[in-house]
Amino acid sequence: MPAPESYDAVIVGGGHNGLVAAAYLARAGRTVLLLERLGHTGGAAVSTRPFAGVDARLSRYSYLVSLLPQKIVRDLGLRFAVRRRTISSYTPTLRGGRSGGLLVDNADAARTRRDFARLTGSEREFDAWQRFYGMTRQVAERVFPMLTEPLPSRAALRERVGDEDAWRALFERPLGETVEAFFADDLVRGVVLTDALIGTFASAHDPSLLANRCFLYHVIGGGTGDWDVPVGGMGALTDALADAARAAGARIATGCEVTGLETDGVAAEVTYRSAAGEATVAARQVLVNASPQALAELLGEEPAERAEGAQLKVNMLLRRLPRLLDSGVDPREAFAGTFHVAEGYEELEMAYRQAAGGALPSAPPSEIYCHSLTDPSILGPDLAERGYQTLTLFGLHTPARLFAPDHDAVRDRLLAATLERLDAHLAEPIADCLALDADGRPCIEAKTPLDLERELRLPGGNIFHRDLSFPYADEGADGETGRWGVETGHANVLLCGAGAIRGGGVSGIPGHNAAMAALGR
Repeated sequence: MPAPESYDAVIVGGGHNGLVAAAYLARAGRTVLLLERLGHTGGAAVSTRPFAGVDARLSRYSYLVSLLPQKIVRDLGLRFAVRRRTISSYTPTLRGGRSGGLLVDNADAARTRRDFARLTGSEREFDAWQRFYGMTRQVAERVFPMLTEPLPSRAALRERVGDEDAWRALFERPLGETVEAFFADDLVRGVVLTDALIGTFASAHDPSLLANRCFLYHVIGGGTGDWDVPVGGMGALTDALADAARAAGARIATGCEVTGLETDGVAAEVTYRSAAGEATVAARQVLVNASPQALAELLGEEPAERAEGAQLKVNMLLRRLPRLLDSGVDPREAFAGTFHVAEGYEELEMAYRQAAGGALPSAPPSEIYCHSLTDPSILGPDLAERGYQTLTLFGLHTPARLFAPDHDAVRDRLLAATLERLDAHLAEPIADCLALDADGRPCIEAKTPLDLERELRLPGGNIFHRDLSFPYADEGADGETGRWGVETGHANVLLCGAGAIRGGGVSGIPGHNAAMAALGR
């Protein structure tokens, strides 16, 4: 038999991290083959037109950018841009029978101070807000640059953070203790806590500090914690990455599902299936842009853990933004940032307890964002001229296990309950604002964790592939850990997906770090 085709590196999976790794390795002169199961690259970072006959390119799965280092953009010469959101968030509330809310304006601290005082009756909570996020920003400035450096020890990261109070608050004490120590108002506490729960199913007082880990990655991005809007949608980023990889000489093969991986630690063979049949390719190194669970299955090993996602993703196209019960805020501002629904501190804990007990939350928490307000280019000219807008809703505390008995029925009940909670703050039902597709159907789609598992192979629908880890070396009993946090039990097999240490989110960091490990840098 002829020897299989051979490459310096084979990359399994064409999500954004796999594309980053392919571009770096090819630019370093390595021969690279990237194999992607689907008919396109991008993974969860894609733009699609999900509604028949409607010219609106939605970021179907992941939708905002925070963790992508400018270093990667510069190194790879990416033609990609983001825009800063002027409004951070708006949280509607009903108090004393009156509709109101809290608007956090990134560009106007005085206005935000007034909103805090109007909601809480004093400026105490705003001052606490300033102190708290001053602390997280200082941590972000010190920690974020380390994410593309060799993995530090816990002691080294602690030294870099420098502030012992900040270290204990974020890395040692359950986040709920810190939130309760800083803030007194339930709604303000909830707004802060949401960053600890996006894609993570945990209590604020979880002793494993899972909520802390999620919170940390949500507040350190870019050294500022800002969440930016990808111009052209998420697909613009992955298209730019694919272009950079091909320009550097990487070969990208779509429609190729990897079915097996064999390695002796020095050389490896990757088996894949395509429309042409089954084939095998040889490689000196294999970088896997898939979950640790998928890697174990490819190697014929038992997965070390089973992951589970806990979110509902809803995409909508509206003919117009809905009017709000709170007449003091313009919908174009309220939806320009993160619009929080049923995300008070006690509401979040109640939703967690209900879901942990096996029931759908009675008041499903969610947060909503209008991409097209910041980047109208994702809409066709006709839709933009007529005032159409997109809405992305991300629901919390809906673990995959809840959908197992009757997936479609549970999804429909959850969607109805989630929209009902939104409607409680609107002057008109959101259903009255939905656009219709070419077949006369409302432009709305909902994705559960099980949908994400089926469509994207995310284990249990977990958007991080597994529980997030703190960005330092996890020193086991033998005190050994990988230099970059991407190493596996096989010397020439590296993990370059979200399940790597310092993975998760749209960052490219695992792809960069796996490439550096492969190059021996």
